[in-house]
Amino acid sequence: MSFAELLDHVGGMGRFQIIYVILLAIPVFMMASHNLLQNFTAATSEHHCHVHINISNTPDTNLTGKLAAKDLLRVSIPMDSKLQPEKCHRFVTMQWQLLDSNATITNLTKLETEPCADGWVYDKSIFTSTIITEWDLVCDFRQLKQMAQSIYMAGILVGGIIFGGLSDRFGRRSILIWCYFQMAVTGTCTAFSPSFTAYCIFRFLTGMAFSGIVMNGVSLSVEWTPTRTRAIVGTTYGYCYTTGQFILAGMAYAIPNWRWLQLVVSLPFFIIFIYSWWFAESARWLVIAGRPDEAVKQLQRVARINRKKEEGDKLNSEVRLDQAMSTSKILQRWLLQLFSTSFAYYGLAMDLQNFGVNIFLIQLIFGAVDFPAKFISVLTISFVGRRFTQALALILAGLSILANIFVPQDLKTLRTVLAVFGKGCLAASFNCVYLYTSELYPTVIRQTGMGLTNTMSRLGSIIAPLVKMLEEYIPFLPLIIYGAAPIISGVAATFLPETLNVPLPETIEEVETRLVESIGRSTVHCVKKNTFLCLF
Repeated sequence: MSFAELLDHVGGMGRFQIIYVILLAIPVFMMASHNLLQNFTAATSEHHCHVHINISNTPDTNLTGKLAAKDLLRVSIPMDSKLQPEKCHRFVTMQWQLLDSNATITNLTKLETEPCADGWVYDKSIFTSTIITEWDLVCDFRQLKQMAQSIYMAGILVGGIIFGGLSDRFGRRSILIWCYFQMAVTGTCTAFSPSFTAYCIFRFLTGMAFSGIVMNGVSLSVEWTPTRTRAIVGTTYGYCYTTGQFILAGMAYAIPNWRWLQLVVSLPFFIIFIYSWWFAESARWLVIAGRPDEAVKQLQRVARINRKKEEGDKLNSEVRLDQAMSTSKILQRWLLQLFSTSFAYYGLAMDLQNFGVNIFLIQLIFGAVDFPAKFISVLTISFVGRRFTQALALILAGLSILANIFVPQDLKTLRTVLAVFGKGCLAASFNCVYLYTSELYPTVIRQTGMGLTNTMSRLGSIIAPLVKMLEEYIPFLPLIIYGAAPIISGVAATFLPETLNVPLPETIEEVETRLVESIGRSTVHCVKKNTFLCLF
């Protein structure tokens, strides 16, 4: 009897699975808050140099007290063509002649300026406090904002490597519980960071926890869910993440202080950590790990909750799965999928201020597009197939990003529409790829495989904000890179085997057999020989 048949034997998608899905879905609402949090906690407000008043250089010592704020800025800080104060420089001496409307200044560029030696003044009308205003991450230090996000993504990468291997060795449940606890503690500590360095360290550790939660949450859900309902369950989690983007926008609007916002999105994980002790370990993993007696106990527990106690009592430790092992890593060729999806997704999602639209509104729009995108994707995933959905979503996303290169900057609405469409396609890709990846890897190495693919995903999310820096040299270069990556990956997706209505593989031999049936012996030979070019 296969495990899929065993699962149907003890209730299929019964009460246990429904409760399990709900409890695993609750933290997903908060995952978007941590992933996209820097859109708000690191929002860059309008700013200019702190004005210094040199009384000895003032023609009238009573004048400074009578000046309007805009006049004081005019004589202290250079103005651009739109009469906005320059962000990173000020006049060495106050230019009182600029107050005379009849005066003619032939060349303002000859007036001597200096960097902001006394700090900056920030517009606090939207955000009262951010990491930018608190640690002056502007002008020469503006790149530290992108670096902080990359450090967080590096934590997700490291977490995928570490927790992926540990989950295959020690089980999904124990690692998931630990990651909930780590998320709660490090997220809370981030809110009390005394310095930017401490902030980056705690964000790195939070990213590690995020990775462990995603991988183990997905695996536990998939491994306890019947084949016919996996796509629905996966999409449910996708909608929870999407709803989390709405929650984040609302919380950020209501809580303009970055420390309080950080705290509010972190404290719920203490509650999640407490109830996660109820979770059941994956029976699939217990059998593979050589602990069939414990697997039977978990199945009997599931049977009782699903009101199938009599069926559960019939199970015994003789229920085993084929544990044939292999050292081949035939599925490592598919790592490109998560890299490109994550790379392009965060290239768009972490640059909301660049669209010239209200940041809260664009966050809501970016979240709202996920609903139709994921609904369409679940239909194609369930009735057409995973391979078609993944390839189409990535190619369309890449084309929409590339199209924005040819749209003038002043056409903000059209640029936003194209970006939103691309983001929706990438959301559909994410909705497919996590389910698809878990179906491709066999139980014996599922978490290790998820860790490998998660590593590629996080490499993409780490590189995305760094690529954004290239726009200072060639404005359209980031869009070319963000667009080309998903198109290449979409083409590669056409070589993946289809997993629609196929039971989860338990051993590597099963996957090899399916690859032979799906894409032919020659391609499998190429993959075993580790020759990527054979795929093309």
